[in-house]
Amino acid sequence: MLKVGLTGSIAVGKSHVLRMFAELGCHVLDADQIAREVVAPETAGLKSVVATFGDVLNSDGTLNRAKLGQMVFADEEKRQKLNSLLHPLIIAAQDEQVREFESHDPDGIVIIDAALMIESGGYQRLDKLIVVYCDPEIELERLMKRDGLAREAAAERINTQMPQEKKKTYADFLIDTSGSLDATRAQVVSVFEQLRASTN
Repeated sequence: MLKVGLTGSIAVGKSHVLRMFAELGCHVLDADQIAREVVAPETAGLKSVVATFGDVLNSDGTLNRAKLGQMVFADEEKRQKLNSLLHPLIIAAQDEQVREFESHDPDGIVIIDAALMIESGGYQRLDKLIVVYCDPEIELERLMKRDGLAREAAAERINTQMPQEKKKTYADFLIDTSGSLDATRAQVVSVFEQLRASTN
């Protein structure tokens, strides 16, 4: 099974691209979804987060992501600590899911979407890496619109990440989402065909 990473900065359109790969018949794994599962109520992941960061729970026992986000977002050390707790759990869950796909479809392609795949080194265990990017002004506008942020807050959030230009240097394939959905889809199809050819 060909294991392919999909990454890119915040609000560049990774989930749209992931959906397009799914429509083409790829197996897809969304790291955000897995990240939610590893901190579900009663999990070891959630217990370790509470033990480290204190009361970050909602009244129903679920993780208060906004509260935790505020604690770690502006504090590099806390963010690293959170990543060190959760990344091993996320990677183990991903690997298990990939084995499951592989048992049914050994010649298939699995696309794993994760925002911090380069920063965490997670891409190194995969066969190929796709980096999704867009014009920086478009990224800023999308983030403001999506999360209801003021321009400064959106820019600050973008600036905590590895710059898009640096991410692009790691890529086997690049997909630019600055244009129309059709233009993005054409690039996805082209990458899919190259991946498919490499599995034959």
